[in-house]
Amino acid sequence: MSFRHQYVIGDLQGCHGAYRQLLNTLNFDPTQDKLWFAGDLVARGEDSLNTLRDVKALCEQGAAATVLGNHDLNLLAVWRGATKIKKKDRTAPIFAAEDSEELLQWLRHQPILAYPDTHTVLVHAGIPPHWSLEDAEGYAQQLETQLRGSLHHLDRVLPHLYSKTADNWHADINGFTKIRAIANYFTRMRLCKQDGSLEFSFTSSLDQPMPVDFLPWFAWQVPRARKILFGHWAALKGEVDLPHARALDGGCVWGNYLLAYRLSDGKVITSSADCSVPQ
Repeated sequence: MSFRHQYVIGDLQGCHGAYRQLLNTLNFDPTQDKLWFAGDLVARGEDSLNTLRDVKALCEQGAAATVLGNHDLNLLAVWRGATKIKKKDRTAPIFAAEDSEELLQWLRHQPILAYPDTHTVLVHAGIPPHWSLEDAEGYAQQLETQLRGSLHHLDRVLPHLYSKTADNWHADINGFTKIRAIANYFTRMRLCKQDGSLEFSFTSSLDQPMPVDFLPWFAWQVPRARKILFGHWAALKGEVDLPHARALDGGCVWGNYLLAYRLSDGKVITSSADCSVPQ
């Protein structure tokens, strides 16, 4: 199917009002247009429940697609009892909703990596410099398989996805350690070394001092056949636009805006409304 317009939108974080306003600004028509979401559909905004419902409905119409972010994985972990709701997250209404099971079952079947068009690849946080795009696709499929298995298997996997320290990637990495590392690259990465070593404490903008030997993952320039579209890093405010990488998280939940990137020409459209919940 050919679309009038396709837009890639950064982290919604449950900012339902800003999301609806952005769709009005785009003059979005689900019969003609398609939206791609960079993950983190839920968490700290004012209405994660209806945000999740809206995105699910559009995806089922074929008018949208999403990849999973770290907050989406955390939502699944809370659902299955692997962790508790974070203090600043406003996701409790999802678990109390009549359609909670339906929403969460749908969410765990969404991809980690997607191809919005022939020139781009979409992930939540990024793709590390030591992976080719082919590597990334294969590792994404490995993580997806883990998330989409039986609930018994999911309950075994989810507790292993969390660690305060990053795992070093090596040739013999396997088991839950490998799955955790894959999830960390796709959903939590900001800084890394050229060999893929991760650092989780830095969340600031690019003008702040960084740990020695670490750079933003996209600063390690690797020839890519596709431009990597990513969210996750709110402090960038969607201002990083390189030949091989484009930031899409406008930091709406932090009082800034949602960002929509039009695939046909790279034009950026922003919401005029920020998230209604102070952080």
